[in-house]
Amino acid sequence: MRLTYMQEFKYLGRVEEQIEGLKREVRKMVTDVVEKPSQMLHLIDQIQRLGIYYHFECEIDKQLGQIHKSYSQLVHGVFKADDLHMIALIFRLLRQQGYNISSDVFNKFKDGEGKFKETLVANARGLLSLYEACHLRCHGDAILEEVLHFAMTHLESIDERKVSNSLAKQVKHALKQPLHMGLPRLEARYYIPLYREEPSHNEVLLALAELDFNLLQEQHRKELGKITRWWKDIDVARKFPFAGDGIVELFFRTSGAYFEPEFAMAREILIKVAALLSILDDIYDVYGTLEELVILTEAIQKWDVDAMDGLPEYMQAWYEVLLDVFHEVENEVASKGRLYRLVHAKEAVSIIGAPCIHRTRVFT
Repeated sequence: MRLTYMQEFKYLGRVEEQIEGLKREVRKMVTDVVEKPSQMLHLIDQIQRLGIYYHFECEIDKQLGQIHKSYSQLVHGVFKADDLHMIALIFRLLRQQGYNISSDVFNKFKDGEGKFKETLVANARGLLSLYEACHLRCHGDAILEEVLHFAMTHLESIDERKVSNSLAKQVKHALKQPLHMGLPRLEARYYIPLYREEPSHNEVLLALAELDFNLLQEQHRKELGKITRWWKDIDVARKFPFAGDGIVELFFRTSGAYFEPEFAMAREILIKVAALLSILDDIYDVYGTLEELVILTEAIQKWDVDAMDGLPEYMQAWYEVLLDVFHEVENEVASKGRLYRLVHAKEAVSIIGAPCIHRTRVFT
């Protein structure tokens, strides 16, 4: 049975209240392990993989900063010399945070002949961490290229009977889609049920991840409904029959990269502008004549409703929607004292026509 507006409002209010309570508990967990680097690193890794890290960016940044200061002491003293998992984990977390730490630390896992120690082969958890760390390699990280081949080779031949079901699934997924190359929301969606399977999982983290994922997914669903209604209202199918219908794809691309709740308006603006530019690209490439495109380009550079004169009907329709969208943008950025951003956005759209005109002339 579908909830009424008031019922849904009250339900969401209760969920948000639960989430705030769980966030306080997680912050306490972070405080409790400040003097325990191994536990801190594991906690940060779990928070990131579960997709709830955006709630704790300040705490994570602070703690990784402290860990970076003690990095040499940790990898050469506190962590055991053969603790492949911890050393690969600290390397990956610091690298993805932007710290330029040396990959030479992995030389300690080589034997006297310069080959990686055979004892590492049986360490599935360590190999997985090593494999994920390799995807943070930079130019000149020759050892990570070597490490990647070593880790991948042995992960592909891992005996699933000797590891937990959760770990086996993580290995299979990582070989197909390394963590660093995945979209955060999709990675969280995959990891949450795996984390639930782990006997040592933390109930607070799991509850927060599940509630937060569902709440944010509901917000995204509403945003998608709003953007598709806008697409339908501007009557794309009738006014621009030559244009493709990729509005849903645009939404998923945008929300995949910038999913946080506070970016709702930014997502809406970006998707609308991208959709209009997609139509514009089709106008320049396959539909408009050279004479029409020259007039359209001049109109875009003027940003004035009177500039529509002389344009064919379908171009007038597109130009009117463009002005409406940028009027929305103007209201949004002006209310936040960021009107200068509108100028840059208009300049970016204005220069699009020039190369398109050149391209049209070449092939006409």
